[in-house]
Amino acid sequence: MATVEENRRNRSPSETPKKRRSSISDIWFKDQQLKQAIFKMQQLQEVQNESKALILGGDPFSLLSDESLYYILSKVPISQHFSNSLVCKRWYSIQGRLIHSVSVLDWEFLMSGRLINRFPNLTEINLVPACFKSSGSSGILLSHKLVSITLDSEFISDSLIGQEGILGSNLIDEGLKLISNGCPNLSKLVLVNASEEGLGFLAEKCLILQELEIHCCEDISLKAISGFKNLQILKLVGCVDGLYDSVITDIGLTLVAQGCKRLVKLELNGCEGSYDGIKAIGQCCQMLEELTLSGLKMEGGWLSALSYCSNLKTLKLQSFENIDTCPGPDEHLGSCPTLEELYLEQCQVRDKESTKALFLVCESVREISFLDCWGFEDDLFRFAAICRNVKSLSLEGCSLLTIVGFDSVVHSWKDLQTLKVVSCNGIKDSEITPELATLFSVLKELKWRPDSRSLLASSLSGTGVGKKGTRFFKRI
Repeated sequence: MATVEENRRNRSPSETPKKRRSSISDIWFKDQQLKQAIFKMQQLQEVQNESKALILGGDPFSLLSDESLYYILSKVPISQHFSNSLVCKRWYSIQGRLIHSVSVLDWEFLMSGRLINRFPNLTEINLVPACFKSSGSSGILLSHKLVSITLDSEFISDSLIGQEGILGSNLIDEGLKLISNGCPNLSKLVLVNASEEGLGFLAEKCLILQELEIHCCEDISLKAISGFKNLQILKLVGCVDGLYDSVITDIGLTLVAQGCKRLVKLELNGCEGSYDGIKAIGQCCQMLEELTLSGLKMEGGWLSALSYCSNLKTLKLQSFENIDTCPGPDEHLGSCPTLEELYLEQCQVRDKESTKALFLVCESVREISFLDCWGFEDDLFRFAAICRNVKSLSLEGCSLLTIVGFDSVVHSWKDLQTLKVVSCNGIKDSEITPELATLFSVLKELKWRPDSRSLLASSLSGTGVGKKGTRFFKRI
């Protein structure tokens, strides 16, 4: 070991090893280390600055992206959407993207382009309130089961609202053009007084439109209905007593039948039709499952056309003065083999022939409901025994029915499971037979309030309420 150390000390300067020069890889490595150190210092400084901003009252949501903030606001209840939009411009814009359904009150809001800019993701639009001329501050509010609008007294005529109180079809077509260009994802639209041209704009651009409701339209405007390839739900409102009067006849119904073959649900209000119009719908709309007819001025014999609706499951009749004035022979009526539900609301059921024809066409029905139907007495209700597969019965506001007619029909239905009898004052609790009480005990669901007076008397029994004052009150 000593020899080695002496040799190291005795070496000449020329024999001392030279220092190796730095290679390019060494220089690049040291440079990257420096850059990483600087980058970490910058990140630390940014975090410190953001922390100081939050401490001083800055916006903590500024650290979130628009997508993250959109997701957070989408979880907030709808009742807080308006207050959230007032926080700042950013929240106002993002909140507008969350709105998918609007009811337009001012037509200028649509025509100015603000509707599309404010709510770019709309899928449902109701234009009806904005299609009636009003200053918005008249204080006259008209509510109807079909529409709710604000009116100006100067536009009120003998028929309450004439054509002069509704925006012209040219102006409405311009609005529909804006909607078709700005809302390609529109799935539902409610409008008034649209022309063939306006509906054509919608059919060309709104390819996924599935639900359409048209008020105050004519037969000619329905020519463009065939352009809606994916339309499944259609509601046509022709004449509304006291509001407006337009005509939809068998011509319009035939246009609808030939153009909307994928319809699943159809509702006709205030239209004029006959056997031919209903037959065309049944033959062409093979997917139709629900048909609602309200306030129609139908010609006699239309009931037999229902047999062409081969897949019909639900039939609703509303506000009929006479169901069918001339139903024809029973053997020509036919039936709806797939029908499951029959609803009658505020109809005048007084004619024996039309009532019998209705139950014959609906003989396969499983659920029957009568609501506030006038003239519906025992002799007419007995025709319901034709329908032997009934599982559910609902009677409300049928004051002429008695326990005699009710008992005979209910016992004929062997599959009855649900029963609801409300406000049928002709049916008395005291008249219930033991057989009927036994039937009630095996039902899955029972709601029995036929006579409000007898129900009140039974609920107050034993309390002394209802006795004469000399016996009830004690003198002090």
